[in-house]
Order: sequence, then C-alpha cells, then structure tokens
Amino acid sequence: MTIRLLLADDQALVRGALAALLDLEPDLEVVSEVGRGDEVIDAAKSARPDVALLDVEMPGLDGIEAAAALRTAVPGVRVLMVTTFGRPGYLRRAMEAGAAGFVVKDTPATQLADAVRRVHQGLRVVDPSLAAETLVAGTSPLTGRESDVLRAAREGGTVADIAKELHLSEGTVRNHLSAAIGKTGARTRAEAARIALDNGWL
Repeated sequence: MTIRLLLADDQALVRGALAALLDLEPDLEVVSEVGRGDEVIDAAKSARPDVALLDVEMPGLDGIEAAAALRTAVPGVRVLMVTTFGRPGYLRRAMEAGAAGFVVKDTPATQLADAVRRVHQGLRVVDPSLAAETLVAGTSPLTGRESDVLRAAREGGTVADIAKELHLSEGTVRNHLSAAIGKTGARTRAEAARIALDNGWL
C-alpha cells in the first residue's frame, strides 16, 4: 500500500529535498507540494493525501493554523509537523490543533519516513527532546488576546496601529501589552514578543 503525502513548506529547496528523499521510499508517494499555509486545504481536497507534512512557519496560514483547518475540512488526513524550530510551545499548540506528530527537520531521512508511517497508522510521533522541553516549559501564560497584541507588536507599529489592526481601543492594547510584558518578565514589548516567540507561544 502506498501512503500519499502532501508537503507544505515555504522554502522551495527544503520542500524539494524532502520530496526527493521521501519519494525514494517504496511505500511513500508525494502527490502535492505547496509553499503557503493557505494553499493546504485546496491541495488536500484535490490530491487526497493520507498524511500532510506541514512546516510551522509559512505565509498565509502558519502550519499549526493549517493543521486545525485540515482537521475540519479534510478530517481523514493525518498531520505531521516538520519544523526547523523545536520550540516547546509549538508542540503543545500543534497537538491541540490536531497534529499527530512533530519532528524537527534535521531528523534523519529513515526516521522521518518511519514517522510518516507511524502517523499514518494512527500513532503519535513526537521528537523526544522536544517533548521533554515542553513538559519543563509548561503552558503559555498569555491569554489569546495578549498573544494577538504581541503578534501585532512584532511588526513594530505604534499602539494606535495595533489598536486599528485588532479593532481594539488604544487603552486596551496598552493593558494587554503591559500584562504580556509582566508575564514574560520582559522590559519592553519587543523583548516580550521575542520571549514569547522563542517559547513557541505566538
């Protein structure tokens, strides 16, 4: 039986290398490749893959948002997150979004192929060191709205810009920024955003 794969990664070179490696396996076939998270659903509906390998950081939708959308739109597709960034918060968010596995891109090709097979069988596959880090790091201390405000703040806009983008008052934005700075132990909103990003909370 051949396992049909969809690859989503915004780096064409990485995507091509993954496709070439996985296509070498006799029981794996890459049937679709996309470079944006917002292309995943249409590709999955068209190609009908068994397993989708999604990068975390992509334009349009990130891989975690794409995984959640896949669970609703094409529930038969199993999701394996493949990422450069082994951040603890990413693992927790990916699993909450419905991903069945999470591995880093420097995983040897044979192990990646095995992870695909195990995910296809209905098993969970998680990078062991990342699993341990996730247990130590715990859950994000940020509320959903504080995370939204920090994401917007990463772009470097003013409080007024953030308020306009998120349809909030400037006072509310300041309150959320202040709370996020306090919870992350940062001194500035830029530092708070960096800390949150490094922990995979954004």
